[in-house]
Amino acid sequence: MKQKRMLKVEDLMTTAVLSMKESDTLSAAQLEMKMAEIRHLPVVDAKSHVVGVISDRDVLRVLTKIDGKPIPVTQIMSRRVRTATASMPAHEAAALMLENKIGCLPVVNDEQVLVGIVTETDFLKIAEQALLGVDVTRRPS
Repeated sequence: MKQKRMLKVEDLMTTAVLSMKESDTLSAAQLEMKMAEIRHLPVVDAKSHVVGVISDRDVLRVLTKIDGKPIPVTQIMSRRVRTATASMPAHEAAALMLENKIGCLPVVNDEQVLVGIVTETDFLKIAEQALLGVDVTRRPS
């Protein structure tokens, strides 16, 4: 009997990930999210290491309090960032997101450099396919 291949984060993640620098402003993050129709932006340092994540909720929470001054994303980003690796089993990434009540995991390589992102939407797409009876384990390798 042929064993089904276990899905990995690399099967679901987006590699054309947008990110912000620590010096970027809240208004730049809001514009980036709006234009790309996304809800999460990793924040990276000069070496592309993930130092935070900003979500649309973070932006909305702060926008109501803005007095016209530029606000750096470092002031509102979540700093306790959970990350995944491309080779991590997808079910482990999903469990990590559920346990921590988060909507995304930045994906990093062995040097901790940002290489992608996996979101709750990525998991919902797989769930939809599975519910339709599609064999989701037959993903391109």
